[in-house]
Amino acid sequence: MSAQLPTQWTISGVPVTVKRSARRRTVALQVRPGVVTVYAPQRVPLHQLQDILIRRRDWVEHHLAQYAARPVSVQVFTDGAALPFLGETLTLRLDLVHKKTVRESHSLLLPLEESERALEVWTRAACLTPYTALVMEYAELLGAGDRLGTVRVSNTITRWGSCSSRGDIRLHWKLSRAPLEVLHYVALHEAAHLLEMNHSPHYWAHVARVMPGWQTHRRWLKENGQTL
Repeated sequence: MSAQLPTQWTISGVPVTVKRSARRRTVALQVRPGVVTVYAPQRVPLHQLQDILIRRRDWVEHHLAQYAARPVSVQVFTDGAALPFLGETLTLRLDLVHKKTVRESHSLLLPLEESERALEVWTRAACLTPYTALVMEYAELLGAGDRLGTVRVSNTITRWGSCSSRGDIRLHWKLSRAPLEVLHYVALHEAAHLLEMNHSPHYWAHVARVMPGWQTHRRWLKENGQTL
């Protein structure tokens, strides 16, 4: 590892990314398939982050190995392939006529060229209204409807959802492929940040008040999120 070039740090061949924030007070490690991220306050020197990584190396390697051992579901864009979408199962149909994705009942017509990109564009547009309704519902249940800003569909690499200090909430478009209860959990998770911008016991009490079994859905996302 190089203290001068944190972007060149690696663990088990996986690059380590350092992300700093003036608002963060503690150092946190996040491991995802092929990605290790260190979240750190601005004031923490690189050599201290390096020491933390060395101490937690076994933990990081263990999680990377678990991800590597799991079968990864790869989206196959073939005629007749099944696609989960907001609790439904749509059938993909490769189409020679349309230049963009079109839904017809339970079929999704994909253009032959750049079909993966066309599917993402369609999904992001189709998710906006149901995502917005879902977040609004949970914000109202929490008594925080007046704090909610704008709901958007995201495409971030490291987060399934986010909530800004202005109350703007984003949910990842690939959550549309998750079981509905998992999508509901993420929507509630972000809506609860309208009351607490942290993960304190008070925050989790708000989540549990609305969804007592949230741990099951969080576990599913942690173990299966990479298949989405």
